[in-house]
Formats: sequence, structure tokens, C-alpha cells
Amino acid sequence: MKFLLTSFLFLFSVGITFSQNTETQPSRNNQQADGYKGIWFTLGQFSEYGDKYSGGLGTYTAKHIPLAIYAPKVNKTFFVYGGTTGEQDRYLLCMIGSYDHKKKTVSRPTVVYDKKGVDDPHDNPSLAMDDQGYLWVFVSGRNTSRPGFKYRSKQPYSIDGFDQITQEIMTYPQPKYIPGKGFLHLFTKYTGVRELYFETSPDGVTWTEDRKLADMKRPEDKNSGHYQVSGQLGDKVVTFFNWHPNGDVDKRTNLYYLQTTDMGKTWTTADGKEIAVPVTDVASPTLVKEFFSQGQNVYVKDVNFDEQGYPIALYLSGPGHQPGPKNGLRQWAIAHWNGTAWENHPVTTSDHNYDMGSLFVKGNTWMVVAPTENTPQPWGGGGEVVQWKSTDQGKTWTRAKQITHNSPRNHNYIRKVVDGHDPFFYFWADGDPGKLSPSHMYFGDSKGTVWELPYTMTKETAKPKEVK
Repeated sequence: MKFLLTSFLFLFSVGITFSQNTETQPSRNNQQADGYKGIWFTLGQFSEYGDKYSGGLGTYTAKHIPLAIYAPKVNKTFFVYGGTTGEQDRYLLCMIGSYDHKKKTVSRPTVVYDKKGVDDPHDNPSLAMDDQGYLWVFVSGRNTSRPGFKYRSKQPYSIDGFDQITQEIMTYPQPKYIPGKGFLHLFTKYTGVRELYFETSPDGVTWTEDRKLADMKRPEDKNSGHYQVSGQLGDKVVTFFNWHPNGDVDKRTNLYYLQTTDMGKTWTTADGKEIAVPVTDVASPTLVKEFFSQGQNVYVKDVNFDEQGYPIALYLSGPGHQPGPKNGLRQWAIAHWNGTAWENHPVTTSDHNYDMGSLFVKGNTWMVVAPTENTPQPWGGGGEVVQWKSTDQGKTWTRAKQITHNSPRNHNYIRKVVDGHDPFFYFWADGDPGKLSPSHMYFGDSKGTVWELPYTMTKETAKPKEVK
């Protein structure tokens, strides 16, 4: 299915107009919204089969981590996402909602930060929760033109109101709260290229200076660049990252790994070899798998850990950055540290580099939930959601269940909940990648049952509707 370039250009220009018309409107910070409406976006980088990526991107990107956390003390799941104001007046609202597992209801979502004049989900938020139950929303910025922010809830376990704590340059926030120690925050800076940094704080208020994590170049390169996806297991924080040859993000390749157990004071490989940061050597011991010589791009999707605490990455690879059949089906795979070496095993295929799902591990059962069924809009980002399972540590995978069926719009960016509990085990948004559309939001349980979050709410709480 070919997308119409003219339609994309028209919708993109209309989106810009909407954003510009909102700049003089009063801020909606700390106001409730009337339902769960995800942001729709088009990047504006078109080729024969449409935009590089587009559609419902409320739970974008893979590099905003985490988006949802279960709080056992109050039996609620708190989740952030990129929302919007309505069908036409579409600009970004950094939102937070909560699901009450006892009452089986969701609250009206709260606007943490109103991104007036911006419709770009690169500015979506991520979430952390401290020892006292305060919710921390890290609002992403973009380059140096739009700053990032850290917000803290006014009360523990409450989404009723938030206070701004910091304003700084940061993109793709990945906060980790280590109980009794504080925050380790991994993020990106745009300095002409994408650079990886981290910072720490005992309380979320006072932060260390930013410290660079990677800066890889070949002798012939003028620039570097990286993207990362991180995970946490107790005191251990790990990151998988790729490399952008000479800073070219469309040629992102290779897979690398670092870990720390002391709040970033020291970084090591999976086998404990200490590594000085920033990492500068493309062939450093942090290399997990080499793709550059094969002409393959690498897109890291998620991180998890096996029963022994060994790290696992879920990633996708393919020969080029443009969508469409020219670059073929993309390969989903896992990289798993088995205690002595890295293993890489295929999972399945799908039709777009920006298809995104999550990896779950419970005992001997590993599960991937991702939009790997390439309908209803083929060659666009997302698709129908499928559950894949492995019982041999990722060596072989079976298609266990198709979770969504006969959908009007592609589903994408299925995001797991930290310490997730059924039924709110993961959540995502839908959207038509070929044209401006509404973006509805959903959550699912570990068995593959799906509920739709209420698009419009007339009361303070509502029961989500099961999708048959």
C-alpha cells in the first residue's frame, strides 16, 4: 500500500498551523483532561511508502523509559503519555493518569506540562517514583530550542498537582530510582549529534554535573552519535546503545552494552570488566554484536533480565531507514548475556523500523508483545498486536496469540509497566500512519485481554471497556 505524499504534506502543514495558533492560549498545567486522547504526529521525512514514522505516538519513544509504574502500597498503576487537546486543535500535553486495581477504574488524566505550540512527541514525558511515593515526571525537551523539565507530585501517590523542580537541556529521559540512594538519570543531549549522558541526585532536587557516557568515532569520522535504551534491576542499571557512523542517525548500527551498580561511579561490561567513560572506541569491549559491516541498522526496543539477573535486549534490525518493501521485512531479535557470552536469537519479523513492543520475563517464560501483524496499514508504523513466547531463554519463539483484530488504525509502542500487575500490564496507543486520525489508548493483561481507555470522560473516574 503506497501512502499519498500530498496528503501527508497537507496534514503536516495543517498540524503546524494548529500548533502556532495555540501559543497565546493559557497554560493547562495541573488541569484535568476530559479523557485519554493520544497525540498524532508525522515527522515529515517522506519517501515512496510514506513518512519515516507517523501515527499515534502517545507512548513514543522507546527511549522514554519508563512510562508506567505499579505502586503496591496504593494498588494503583501510574502512567504518563503524550496527550492532545482534541480532534483538530492538536498540540502536545504531557499527561499522567492512574488505574485503580481494586476499583478497576481510571482517573481523569492530569496535564503535568502544556507544550503550547509544540505537537512533537519527542517531548513526551517519562516517570519515576521515589521511596515516599512521590511521582516524578521527566518532560523531554528537544535540542537546545526546547528545554526539558523535572516535575514532582505535590502529594505522594497523587496525580492531582505537580511542581516544577528543574529546567534543563535533556531529551529522551530515562530516570531510575534506586531505593535508599536516589536517582540515576540517563538521557540524551543534542549537540549537532545525539550524545549520551547521565546524572545523579539523592533527592531529585540537587543534581550532579552531566557526565558523558559514549562518544564513539572512527579515525575518518568528524562526528559521533548514539541512542540508548536502559533497564534496572535493584541497584543495577544497564544500557544498550547503538552507534551513528559519523553522526548519521539514518545509519545507526551495532549493539553495545554497559552496566553500573554504584550509581554511575563505575561502568563495566556484562562480565565485570571496568570501562572508562565516555566510551570512544567503536570496537570497544562493550560491543555486543557487530552490524556495520553487514550494512544493517539497529533499533533497540526494550531491556529486561533473566532469572539470574543477566541482561536481555529486544531489538530490530534491517538494511535501511526508509519504510517500504525495498528494505524488506525487519528482523526482531534478542541479545542475551548467558553468564559467559552474548547470544543472539531471532523472534519474528515485521514491516517497519519503528514498530515497537516490550519484553517480559517471568520464570522460564519470556514474552514479547509487539505490533508484528502488518495490518491494517501495511508499511506504516505499527500494526495488529501479537504475543510471542519462549520457554528456552529466547532461543525459539512461538506466536502465542494475536491480541488485536480488525482494527481501524495501527497499534504501536506497546510499553510495559514497571512491576506490572494484571490487568494493567502494558499500554499503548493507535493511529493511522497514513493520515491525521484520532489516537485511542489501550492496556492489556499478561493473557492478552485488552481494554480501551475512555476517550471521553464525564465523571472523575470511569471503567475502561474490554475490547472483544
